[in-house]
Amino acid sequence: MIKAVMCLCGFLLLFTFQNALGAEPRQAPSAQEKARTLYLLNQPVVMLQAKFGLTTPEERVQRIVTILRTLDDNDLAQPVMMHTLTRYQQSAVLFSVNGKPFMLLAQGDLDEGDDLTLEQAAERLRFRLDTLRQSLSEQYSSQYLLLSAGKSLVGALLLIAFILFALRSYAWLKRIYDARRAQRKSFPGALRTFLGPIEVRLYAIVLTVAFLVAFYIWVSWVLRLFPWTRIWGMELGGYAVGLLQRLGLAILSALPGMLIVIVIFLITALVTRLLRLVLRRVETGQLHLPGLHPDTVGVTRKLISVVIWLFALSAAYPFLPGANSLAFKGISVFFGLMLTLGSAGVMNHAMSGLVLTYSRALRKGEVIRIAEHEGVVSEVGMLATKILTRENYEVTVPNAVVVSGRIVNLSATLKGDGVNMTTSVTIGYDTPWRQVEAMLELAASRTQGVNRSITPVVRQLALQDWYVAYELQVRLQAGESLAGVRSILHGHIQDVFNEFGVQIMSPNFISQPDQPVIVTKSNWFSPPANKDVRDEG
Repeated sequence: MIKAVMCLCGFLLLFTFQNALGAEPRQAPSAQEKARTLYLLNQPVVMLQAKFGLTTPEERVQRIVTILRTLDDNDLAQPVMMHTLTRYQQSAVLFSVNGKPFMLLAQGDLDEGDDLTLEQAAERLRFRLDTLRQSLSEQYSSQYLLLSAGKSLVGALLLIAFILFALRSYAWLKRIYDARRAQRKSFPGALRTFLGPIEVRLYAIVLTVAFLVAFYIWVSWVLRLFPWTRIWGMELGGYAVGLLQRLGLAILSALPGMLIVIVIFLITALVTRLLRLVLRRVETGQLHLPGLHPDTVGVTRKLISVVIWLFALSAAYPFLPGANSLAFKGISVFFGLMLTLGSAGVMNHAMSGLVLTYSRALRKGEVIRIAEHEGVVSEVGMLATKILTRENYEVTVPNAVVVSGRIVNLSATLKGDGVNMTTSVTIGYDTPWRQVEAMLELAASRTQGVNRSITPVVRQLALQDWYVAYELQVRLQAGESLAGVRSILHGHIQDVFNEFGVQIMSPNFISQPDQPVIVTKSNWFSPPANKDVRDEG
């Protein structure tokens, strides 16, 4: 009994894959049309439209299903018969097996678009039903089932052989690339590391995809061999074919949009290339454009390129495949939210970098002082500025911090002629100021790295309670280290002051001395000071 029911279900399933029936099911049926359609194994067989007395088409469908479940093997061994009759004042054809009627096709069930009479539609239906019944009966035979089992076994052996071949070929390829990587010792370490694994892993991915495809095809093919599982095999095969069809149609439908995207990007690349050529001439001084300075052309070129490419991406976005899909929109919203939340601080530093670039407050190679950091600018980036200090440390200062603080550029006005360096000492009032100035100038003249063609400048910065604050300014030779020359100069200052017996330590008195702490006129020009016309006046 179970075999008969399964055989009949398989028979009716194969029938649905033939050409037109008498009452063709709708391609996109409504809810009412679905209720009037006979479905077996989730496939539409026939749609009944006629109403017999109080029996609706929906009730007729349910009655046919009930009758089919009562058929046995002996019934299916007999041919399908049909009888013409009149029922409820309309012509109809009754289908039966072994004298058991199971379906009635009436004139009212036919569609006008079929262009068939009731006899023609019924004869086609009977011929197909009888032919498929005989074919299915043969497929349920022991000989056919044994042959199907043998085919399944051969397919499984071929699949296992493919798996063994994939594993052996993967191991062989891995050994080959390991040997080649060991021989290529002349390559850098990073390059030698990636010479083998990339190819091996790509081959592993190809083998995995091939195995999944082969396994899918084998399962679908084996399920089609047996009548009990043929519906599953057909569904798997139909799903794969439908997926490939949809993929092909999607690729074909996306080609015009992709062509437009390619044209947009090609035009954008041409425009940016022309712009790069023009701005490089400005950067090298071959071309002068108002508002563009050679020092800021590099950043300007990058900004304009970014703006042009963003505009091109905005113009090409509607033509990208899947741009209007909900998944694409969701991804766009997700990345937009991440960019909004994470770019607040980044944009602050980036805008500060633009301020530094276009204000030309500092450039690469200049000597600057920012807060407690003093050194040579090694890089002015979009987000941070790097300074090489006297200890040969690289200090990274965020551009927002640089802009918010004070920038002292020690070499901006000298244009490669060296750097002005200053140092200070405090000397008591008992030492003549002329002598102090002369000693500071003498120490500067003895210091290697100081540009002797530039006269040192000595300033009296302040008259404090216990001492006078002096400042010495010298010009360094081009390329000299600020910290190195300062250290040498400090040593010569100490030597000169010790040489002439002048105490650098500023005096602090617990009580006022009996004699005034002054410099008598006879000591105004103590060595190494010289009397000049200005002093005599």
